[in-house]
Amino acid sequence: MSFPIRRAGVSAIALAIALSTPVFAQGTQPAPAPAPATAASPAGEAAAAKAEAMRPAIESFTLDNGLQVVVLPDHRAPIATQMIWYKVGSADEPKGVSGIAHFLEHLMFKGTKTHKQGEFSAAVAAIGGEENAFTSYDYTAYYQQVPVEALKEMMGFEADRMENLVLTDEVVLPERDVILEERRMRIDNEPGAQLSEAVDAALFQNHPYGTPVIGWRNEMEKLSRQDAIAFYDRFYTPNNATLLIAGDVTLDQVKAYAEETFGKVPRRADPGLRQRPQEPEPLAARSVTLRDARVTQPSVQTTYLVPSDNNAKPGESEALDLLADILGGGTTSRLYRALVVDQGIAAGTGSYYQGTALDDGQFMTYGTPRGDATLDQVEKAVNAEVEKIARDGVTAAELEAAKNRVRKALIYQRDNQTSMARRYGAALSTGGTIEKVESWPDRIEAVTVDQVNAAAKAYLQPKRSVTGYLLPADAETSAEAKAPAGSPEAAGAVAPTDGAPVPGDTRS
Repeated sequence: MSFPIRRAGVSAIALAIALSTPVFAQGTQPAPAPAPATAASPAGEAAAAKAEAMRPAIESFTLDNGLQVVVLPDHRAPIATQMIWYKVGSADEPKGVSGIAHFLEHLMFKGTKTHKQGEFSAAVAAIGGEENAFTSYDYTAYYQQVPVEALKEMMGFEADRMENLVLTDEVVLPERDVILEERRMRIDNEPGAQLSEAVDAALFQNHPYGTPVIGWRNEMEKLSRQDAIAFYDRFYTPNNATLLIAGDVTLDQVKAYAEETFGKVPRRADPGLRQRPQEPEPLAARSVTLRDARVTQPSVQTTYLVPSDNNAKPGESEALDLLADILGGGTTSRLYRALVVDQGIAAGTGSYYQGTALDDGQFMTYGTPRGDATLDQVEKAVNAEVEKIARDGVTAAELEAAKNRVRKALIYQRDNQTSMARRYGAALSTGGTIEKVESWPDRIEAVTVDQVNAAAKAYLQPKRSVTGYLLPADAETSAEAKAPAGSPEAAGAVAPTDGAPVPGDTRS
């Protein structure tokens, strides 16, 4: 089970590539095998275009109980991925019970009236499948990837726990200790995660995005069986969920399976509209500083409040996505060239846009010092590039190069069943539609230089930002904070992720 760190990614492009790896993948990724034709070559372009033209159409239908079912055919291998997405996340929690969405995610792996605890997971493991779940601010999702002949069985298991979960104090109370330990490991023992929580709380002063997905410890300690049952009964109903089936399947096959399994689950609640307190227009720049003896590599991150793909004006979210890539999306970006290559003061730097959200999104820049450079120097250099791009804008050549990278990232993402299903599931859970997801490449292509420049001017303003400083305990100010002597950063090495937070979900 897992919950996401909100700042997980290095632009939507990097995130798309990261999500193309299996969710269970850990550690360093192996080097890619040489390919006779890359996507950037003419032969690669032609192969990609041919593959796209041959991609089966995505289809959708809705059961009588309100469950939307989306079928994503992929006939390259006899496997199938089932994902059930509930349109509820931590931002939908009642006041005072923060963490209940993530807690219930854990409890969903307990027994039901039909299947004893562990039976579902044992069935997945017995056939060499994979399973897990994740909780976000806007949704909670569960998935299995199995041989296609086991799909109907998996759908039966998943439909069963949608209505028949059995929760007793004997089950709930020990699992509460588990999530408290998870918080201790993932947040309390990680200064960077603690800083991220503080930055979010400062950025979202009124919206529940300021509350961590895993919850505040003092509230987690009081979560009860009654809290879990009330949350389950209100939100875990077919009319509040989307089922995605990706793999070697047909529409008729999935329809038949869905009717026999999920179709028998009654609509037992109406969760109502997802009305949340909204964030007021920011008026002042804010900063948060965390000093900790465990910090060996200081860093600075500035997060701007921006629209998401769901609440942005037409073209605005796409412009922010491309802006993030141009400013700090990789080794050809402005930040990397200026701070790492030209000035040699940063071990890592970059920017990314987090736009998949029901309400507001975030745009972030970050940097870590290298050698004798201080964190203060890195911050000033990052801010100089941000001010320059907001003042002078981007060029047509930069925009076209960024669009090209987006096109390639999307092709790679579609090469993986799980990442493809996650793309649609996240969108459908945050106000999007299949048509909007499908039109994304065209919307990216339509972005103009003027739109990117307008987005930079409108949103990269200090008053819309919170800057977080992560410092060693002995550093009084960012002007004193440097990379530790003898470290790879001090020697000028660049980390594989360019100093960015690792994309993806944290694991329990």
